[in-house]
Amino acid sequence: MIMNEKFAFSQQEKDETLSLLSRLRAAIGDTLMPDDEASLRSQLTDAIGNNKISRDAFGLNPVLCSFQTALLVVEEIGLKRDGVVAILLHPLVAGGDLTLDEVTKGYGHSVSIILKGLMRIAELYAKNPVVESENFRNLLLSFAEDMRVILIMIASRVNLMRQIRDMPDNPVKHEVSQEAAYLYAPLAHKLGLYKLKSELEDLSLKYLEHDAYYMIKDKLSATKKARDQYIESFITPIKEKLDAAGLHFHMKGRTKSIHSIWQKMKKQNCGFEGIYDLFAIRIILDSPLELEKQQCWQVYSIITDMYQPNPKRLRDWLSVPKSNGYESLHITVLGPEQKWVEVQIRTERMDAVAERGVAAHWRYKGIKGETGLDEWLNNIRSILETSDGLQMMDQFKMDLYEDEVFVFSPKGDLFKFPKGATVLDFAYHIHSNVGNRCTGARINGKMVNFREQLRSGDQVEIITSNNQKPKQDWLNIVSTSRAKSKIRLALKETQAKEGLFAKEMIERKFKNRKVELEESTLARVIKKLGYKEVSDFYRHIADGQLEVNTIIDAYLEIQMRDNPTVQDVPVRSAGEYTYQADNKQTENDDVLVIDRNLKGVEYQLAKCCNPIYGDEVFGFVTVNGGIKIHRCDCPNAPELRKRFGYRVVRAKWSGKGASQYSITLRVVGNDDIGIVNNLTSIISKDQKLVLRSISIDSHDGLFRGNLVVMIDDTSKLETLIKKLQTVKGVKQVERI
Repeated sequence: MIMNEKFAFSQQEKDETLSLLSRLRAAIGDTLMPDDEASLRSQLTDAIGNNKISRDAFGLNPVLCSFQTALLVVEEIGLKRDGVVAILLHPLVAGGDLTLDEVTKGYGHSVSIILKGLMRIAELYAKNPVVESENFRNLLLSFAEDMRVILIMIASRVNLMRQIRDMPDNPVKHEVSQEAAYLYAPLAHKLGLYKLKSELEDLSLKYLEHDAYYMIKDKLSATKKARDQYIESFITPIKEKLDAAGLHFHMKGRTKSIHSIWQKMKKQNCGFEGIYDLFAIRIILDSPLELEKQQCWQVYSIITDMYQPNPKRLRDWLSVPKSNGYESLHITVLGPEQKWVEVQIRTERMDAVAERGVAAHWRYKGIKGETGLDEWLNNIRSILETSDGLQMMDQFKMDLYEDEVFVFSPKGDLFKFPKGATVLDFAYHIHSNVGNRCTGARINGKMVNFREQLRSGDQVEIITSNNQKPKQDWLNIVSTSRAKSKIRLALKETQAKEGLFAKEMIERKFKNRKVELEESTLARVIKKLGYKEVSDFYRHIADGQLEVNTIIDAYLEIQMRDNPTVQDVPVRSAGEYTYQADNKQTENDDVLVIDRNLKGVEYQLAKCCNPIYGDEVFGFVTVNGGIKIHRCDCPNAPELRKRFGYRVVRAKWSGKGASQYSITLRVVGNDDIGIVNNLTSIISKDQKLVLRSISIDSHDGLFRGNLVVMIDDTSKLETLIKKLQTVKGVKQVERI
């Protein structure tokens, strides 16, 4: 949209907004304050009239999107008045047309708290951290002082994914879809919002991998009738047998989501027809506590008498429940038409625990949580399901991460520390050299000393000085074991250096005064001067607290007492030495620097994208501990970042290219006589280029060739591509 174009509703948008308003009024009208609707209408109308609202990157109407999201949180999640009002006001607050103080006065403190959380998370996004990291998900949670903020964020992303369904593919749509998959879907899963979680995953698959999505969807549609008939034929005889046994139960059948099927196809490296467990049957018994196991095994016996079980697929979490409390009995049996069917047997209590208790379903599925998260999320879900709506949520404050803080580097990288950690902890986390030379920091632009404690959301820039060095009392300032061990190591190194320096100084001074140095006499001097530790003695010499001349005088005094014939030697001036400070520094270790002389790190250039010097790259830690270097635009990069973000490391080339790299160029052109000679002559004329191989395919007058060339860096590559493009008949030259 052009920036100065006036924002306006289309007729279709007006009709939809009015329809949504009517549905919202019917759903939560009894919770609204008398003036709410009139105030909202007035403020939204004024903002639109004053052109304070503009369409988003997709051209969507933010006011209409707010109404869509509001209805979604009411119908799918159960939010009431405060959540809905906050959503409708959000475009005005984000656009600067309404302040939080005005919101508090007009709509109450609770609405203001929700909006404050939404704005803080918008600021968090602006810092551009590594969004796919688990730390970022945790930080979102810790920033949401009121849990409704996270619920609204999830609903907003679900609505956005729905609205961009017919939008053309572009980088923004891909970014939104990737975030939906690796950030919002896990959050929805953690909160038990399984329907929204599945919708986010399916829509993200639809936008990111269109062909795979529709292939599975079409196959599911084509097989639905047959699948339903099969399920009916499978469960009918089971029902009869269970009824005859006098058991009270109900049964559920579920089909896997498209996203789940696609993940399984990739994991098992098979086609759609190779996925046998497209659906599962769940038998839930209404059983007294004392008869639970007995009746579950009774059902198992009845089913396995009817259908052949697969012993390798038996999962007995009845006898030994999972560590998270999950109890169930899973069996896979060979049903009619020789098809494998998974059957889950559990009681009502077990099902409740699996769905909303200690064994929250997201952990059962293998998504790891953190200490205290299960119980906390269970409380949230219980609150969501209470008949009185979300009255308890008005006072609900998040204290999940009270023992952790999350802070940013100036580049936007995210770090997690225990509560009470200081600037000095942060400095040592970056690198030992940074910690050893730390004098303070700028936190959110404000100067502080290195004793300052960190708080979630702080942006921390460490300040260093070459004159700074670790002190013993620093051990009392830091709280992380990493920082403590690095300080102890630095103190030992400093102590060793000081000891050598002090010994050299003593030997030089004794030599200058022509005094023969004996270790036994020096040991008596150290004791006479009141030192219990020799290291303290040398340290005080090194830092100037103890004069060498004082030591010599004490030494001579003891020597004269032991041997009165020894004559005193004239005292010479102190300070007859030059100390060369050790200013060696090591490379900052928060970025992997790629260099052919790199030692101690096993790395390889990835074959899938063949990076060369000058390409923007990242490192990926492989299962055997080595590192593969990929181009940032590698075809595999999105999948690696989405599924294994925690194994991605930042990387850069050393300051100077020192090797030749293999690259492949695809050339397409007219199949003219001499085109191959013209291409190869350009390469051979450049002494710094080596042609490794060439493969040619000619068809229907078109020439296609792959050239494998050894080249120094990206600048040479760009020059070569431009030269090849000038060859007569060449239509396209691209790197593959």
